[in-house]
Amino acid sequence: MSKLSHRLALLAVCIASAIGGSALAQAAVTPSTQVNVQGDVRHARSYDLAGLQALPAVTQTVSFGSGSGPQNHTYTSTSLWGVLDAAGIRTDPDLKNDILGKYVLATGTDGYRVAFSMGELNPGFGNRTDLLAYAETINGVSAPLSTDGVARVTTPGDVKGGRYVSNLASLAVGSAAPTVKGAGGVSTQFSVSGDVTHTMSFDLAALKALPVIHATVGSTTYTGASFWDLLNSVGLATKAAVKNDLLGMIVVATGSDGYKAAFSLGELSPDFGHQPDLIAYEANGVPLSDNGFARIIVPNDIRGGRAVSNLVGLDVFHAVAPVPEPSSMALGLLGLTTIGWKLRQRRGSRSMP
Repeated sequence: MSKLSHRLALLAVCIASAIGGSALAQAAVTPSTQVNVQGDVRHARSYDLAGLQALPAVTQTVSFGSGSGPQNHTYTSTSLWGVLDAAGIRTDPDLKNDILGKYVLATGTDGYRVAFSMGELNPGFGNRTDLLAYAETINGVSAPLSTDGVARVTTPGDVKGGRYVSNLASLAVGSAAPTVKGAGGVSTQFSVSGDVTHTMSFDLAALKALPVIHATVGSTTYTGASFWDLLNSVGLATKAAVKNDLLGMIVVATGSDGYKAAFSLGELSPDFGHQPDLIAYEANGVPLSDNGFARIIVPNDIRGGRAVSNLVGLDVFHAVAPVPEPSSMALGLLGLTTIGWKLRQRRGSRSMP
């Protein structure tokens, strides 16, 4: 750790101690006033309401299910992908489609977390039109979100609204790091490991023992097993105490040549994204041969970059927010200091040390 990073870390501890636990608890439910874009990006930045309003705007009407019944909203928003792309997502030019191994973790001020794979958001692949909404039209009048904070993520097309992160405070870009390494050649089995209740390996016979589904992409009809059903067959290690913990999880598929692609469990879950992705073992009734015994198929993607051939591993893990660069840490600490000062002032306490 550099001297600057070390000093900033110490400053964070001092500020947290000065604010006190009760103040932090109050801050956790305070409506957000800015969104910090950080992590594996070249240009960490923050957006307040005026900053979001200055970006290209989109009007979007969404419908989704919730615990209180069907929801219908009309939002004024800007592109989630556009905001991330403007920050300059770091990729390795020597790795083919390295962007597909990335994810972004959206976190609200209450700690609620949802992970999105870059593959589902990228206009060249999944092309999901997820947005950052900062205003809502009610009775013909558009106004800021108020109790939903400065912005919320929208995920049009989702069955339920679990991925609509309100009071958005952070968008942290990270990289999927699979534990399985490709050894080359034609695959004959793949492992499922990580945050699962049962680490397992699947060969052709085990894959065929799962319920059969079909998907047609172009002129090819694939036969295989549901990607989601296979993951559920080994058990997902979710935390019962964390609301919608599943939505903070990622699975990364690795081929025998080391090629990898990440998927969010939110995009695969029938309760949310409901994407019909499958792990295929036949194409037009014929085994895959050179593509290995199993291949990921993503029918709704524009391009086939996430169609991982010669599958050797599926790693499931909880997405984490990478440690920000020193400049981002300073920005975050400044915001934390301001929150603590306001809360102290609100309680009529003496000035913070």
